[in-house]
Amino acid sequence: MQLTVRDVSRFMNVSESTVNRWIRQRGLPAQHVGGQYRFHRAELLEWATANQIKVSVELFDNPGTDDEPIPSLAAALEAGGIFYQLQDTNKDRALRALVQVLPLPAGMDRELLLRLFLAREAAATTAIGGGIALPHVRNPIVLNVTRTMVTLCFLERPVDFGALDGKPVQVLFSLISPTTRSHLQMLSRLAYALHDEKFRELVTSQGRPEEILREVRRVEAAIAAPVMEGGQVSP
Repeated sequence: MQLTVRDVSRFMNVSESTVNRWIRQRGLPAQHVGGQYRFHRAELLEWATANQIKVSVELFDNPGTDDEPIPSLAAALEAGGIFYQLQDTNKDRALRALVQVLPLPAGMDRELLLRLFLAREAAATTAIGGGIALPHVRNPIVLNVTRTMVTLCFLERPVDFGALDGKPVQVLFSLISPTTRSHLQMLSRLAYALHDEKFRELVTSQGRPEEILREVRRVEAAIAAPVMEGGQVSP
């Protein structure tokens, strides 16, 4: 389902005039259909994450037409793994190092995946500020994987990813999903987690895997908590 300006204003807790201004001045992705703007959830989440704008937890309730089970972020991170000191000298080499450690199915073309990552970066940086980037493929179906995986990698040295805040990147969260729905759900959860100050600080300080997974579970417990009026998580 595509979103309207009213939907976006509610999800981001801003006025409709602010949404329209963001379209004109900040590149908020929108399609002009029948005299009205329409928004794609995945593009909206990517833009909000890159611009460090928190969205309502209502976006997690993306309707689906099937009973596809969506794993928790913690389960996806355990499946994808956490890796330290990836060697790099620039963005391309950092992405190549990332692709090499991803736990992909046997026979998957890693060079193809690397080209898809590079094409995604050429279209728009996946750096979200604060030294973090989220390399992922816009259309996950081409990957032909059977489960959702989130891989966390720490680079040996910071690399320029063209982030809006100008800070080089040293933390990569890579998202691999079997379907568009699972991609959207996991991107939503990861974006929400990265707005949690304690989790973000632990990641940027390259905490131990058990610490990171513990914090992920804490954040997901907050996502599952009752939602009060206005889309805010109750304390």
